[in-house]
Amino acid sequence: MKNHKNLVQKLLPYPALILTLILDTAIPESPRQVAAGKPYFQYLISMILVLYTVLFLLSFIWKKADARLASRGAFLCGLTLFICGINLIVSKYALLPVLFFPSLDRILEVYPTDWKLLLKCVLSSGQLLIIGFLIGGALGFFTGVLIGFSKKASYWIQPFMKFIGPIPATSWSPLVLSLFTTTYQAAVFMVALAVWFPITLMTSSGIANVQNAYFEVSQTLGAGKWTQIFRVGVPAAMPSIFLGIFYATCGSFTTLVTAELLGAESGLGWYLDWQKSMMLYANVYAGLILMAVICAFVLTMVFRLKDHLLVWQKGVIKW
Repeated sequence: MKNHKNLVQKLLPYPALILTLILDTAIPESPRQVAAGKPYFQYLISMILVLYTVLFLLSFIWKKADARLASRGAFLCGLTLFICGINLIVSKYALLPVLFFPSLDRILEVYPTDWKLLLKCVLSSGQLLIIGFLIGGALGFFTGVLIGFSKKASYWIQPFMKFIGPIPATSWSPLVLSLFTTTYQAAVFMVALAVWFPITLMTSSGIANVQNAYFEVSQTLGAGKWTQIFRVGVPAAMPSIFLGIFYATCGSFTTLVTAELLGAESGLGWYLDWQKSMMLYANVYAGLILMAVICAFVLTMVFRLKDHLLVWQKGVIKW
């Protein structure tokens, strides 16, 4: 009975994909929409159909793929129908203003035609994000450990955190532009600030919630202060630290867009602003989709790393 249910769930995306492909082929594009060079939406659905078929066949010999497709079948079906509805509303019948809502073909056309600039922007944003994240993450971890283990440090730093932390990092743009010599340094500072607060907060909170019995036992066994910090406190607080990294990642991507508007000559934030000023909204949506995919990929890798390092807690926080 369970095998039949899994099979039905795995087959659910097929009717949605086929229906989407048929409707896109049978219904002509609205004359109000600017025509794309090729039917990219049909290409995309066809590629997804082929890829899903390959995974579907593999699922009969690969248990992990079988479980994954069975659990995601209904969602993939609903997502496909949702995209099909958007295609009908925007591309086929143009029920929304065509200037602000271009056809899906035109959005997808951006990737093969503008891939060089998009790649350059991704690399530029990636460099800025990595530098800012490393600086903010290192400072946040150090500050969180300091607050968690030192009452004196907590006494002086906690009020400062409560005052500075809740303020969005993007709000400091007028000040940082006057403090730093280049706009790139200002952008790095804003990303680092957006990363620093959640990692500091969750690290200190995780250490504060570690049971005192752990430290008492380690002290009885002869552990020194540094051993208690890095062999007891920090490992026990790792679930909270990874949660802080999750919040920091989301905050860093949000800050990145604003930070690159301070005078950057490349980057996804710069790309979105430039295309919006040119009223090329197909490129704007393409950039937003690309940023969302990259953010989802980074978050997935973060939780994969968490599951690898914290095997005992696998499944408690899912992504």
